[in-house]
Amino acid sequence: MHADHRPSRSEEQPPFGLVVNDPTSPGEVIDALLVAGYASGDYPFARSKRLRQVKDEHSLLPADVRVRHTSRGSDNDSVLAAGADFLVRSQRWQFGAQVTVVARSDEVAERVLKEAVDGAEKPDDTEPASVSMGFWHFSPSNGPVRTTRSISAASWQEARPNYAAPVATAMDRLMTTTAEDVSGRLVLLHGPPGTGKTSVLRTLARAWRDWCQVDCVLDPERLFNDVGYLMDVAIGEDPDDEDDGRWRLLLLEDCDELIRGGAKDSAGQAMSRLLNLTDGLLGQGRRVLVGITTNEDLERLHPAVVRPGRCLARIEVGRLSRRESVQWLGSEEGVGREGATLAELFALRRGVDPSQAHDRVVTGDGLYL
Repeated sequence: MHADHRPSRSEEQPPFGLVVNDPTSPGEVIDALLVAGYASGDYPFARSKRLRQVKDEHSLLPADVRVRHTSRGSDNDSVLAAGADFLVRSQRWQFGAQVTVVARSDEVAERVLKEAVDGAEKPDDTEPASVSMGFWHFSPSNGPVRTTRSISAASWQEARPNYAAPVATAMDRLMTTTAEDVSGRLVLLHGPPGTGKTSVLRTLARAWRDWCQVDCVLDPERLFNDVGYLMDVAIGEDPDDEDDGRWRLLLLEDCDELIRGGAKDSAGQAMSRLLNLTDGLLGQGRRVLVGITTNEDLERLHPAVVRPGRCLARIEVGRLSRRESVQWLGSEEGVGREGATLAELFALRRGVDPSQAHDRVVTGDGLYL
């Protein structure tokens, strides 16, 4: 701290009138004091920099300053500090910050600003937009076969506007789940066709990439009716892979016949084996989760599938409301009173009649709905 610093005329009392929009906001008073120092001519040189993601522990201030004012709000924090020949104001929001320096010379303003922001920004997110996913199928000549592909997957931040508010809130919790949070072994997504269930599973694979390998089973009916096939898939390609703590998520799409109310009678032992994999002897000692999508209503699903404790997540993925649909599309044209599915919205964006769109369509990002 500089001991010889004395407040200038503008710091003590601005020589002119300043309008404060919100007199109850200390942050605006800090802004006024900074502007007063610049406008009065005491500090005629100004430098400013806007930052994106800022490290929580960084002060956004240079060394050897005297903090004169602080303001802590619900959505932003402001600090005004003084040096021998400058004022510096740092302002921080949830998703960024701004540092402004006014000084008696441009060299001082440049130096102080550089010192204040040096090392403050977090590195850019370099998370790849693709994820490695495994695909299982049963070959008559080779038996169980697993192949891998790198698939494109939107981040949850990008995909979140594609879902109605209650769905997005439930997905927020699922996307941030870690290995330590796993309780139930079943992830169940149910709802009408075209609502984005498959798309969000790709995003989930990207969100969980650090702790969970996602595999899609292309023939789930065969899987639970062939014990040998089931054992190969449940055990995985290399049992040693689980020694590092990684889980596996097996995706089974459109399994309506397997898990609806009468499944145990119509599908024999298939559903029993599914349940055994999620919390029975077959699943013991294996870090395996099962993700299922179905178009069935929850009331039509077998009660054993949806019983408490079995599901890590059970989410109904429905239509966007009319308000959400209009906001997504940017237009009211073609949006019905009941809102729209994600597939219908993509059809409207392409200028296609939603009634002529297939239940499963490809989005502009190459993702299936």
